[in-house]
Amino acid sequence: MFQFSNQQIGIATKNQLDAILQLVNSAYRGESSRSGWTTEADLIAGNVRIDKSSLEDVYFLEGSIILTYTEGDNLIGTVNLQQKKNHLYLGMFSVSPLHQNAGIGKKLLKAAEEYALHLGLPAIQMSVISVRHELISWYQRNGYADTGERIPFKEDGMSGKHLRELEFMVLEKKLMA
Repeated sequence: MFQFSNQQIGIATKNQLDAILQLVNSAYRGESSRSGWTTEADLIAGNVRIDKSSLEDVYFLEGSIILTYTEGDNLIGTVNLQQKKNHLYLGMFSVSPLHQNAGIGKKLLKAAEEYALHLGLPAIQMSVISVRHELISWYQRNGYADTGERIPFKEDGMSGKHLRELEFMVLEKKLMA
């Protein structure tokens, strides 16, 4: 079992899925998300970023792990990492709106890098809604660059009505030459 350098970061268990579901949804959607800076409430209506069935699909997907950041018994942050052919995909990155701006996101990014290097993967990629300029700037300050790739963001009937046309920007951080 891989050990992360930060003792507060571990690999999620099935018993943590309900807490992860609540955390992810509260970080992105609805009124609770507005107390943090990662909210998408002005871009996408509704309170659901991911539902239980989709979260379970991600949890059980081959090559996928979910990292958790805990303080005591409290789940504060989470991120999904999916092993691809030539990179690690980072998604569902969430920090509790009440704990944002405390360095937890940077610790989770560092853990993702440790895991990618452990797997021998030379890069991490993610997709971010292209109009999330403040968030994109934060990722850029943490070493991620715009690949130039754009992916349409289509409504899926589960995660909320788009309040404007949206697309994803693919960002990448190279870890090895």
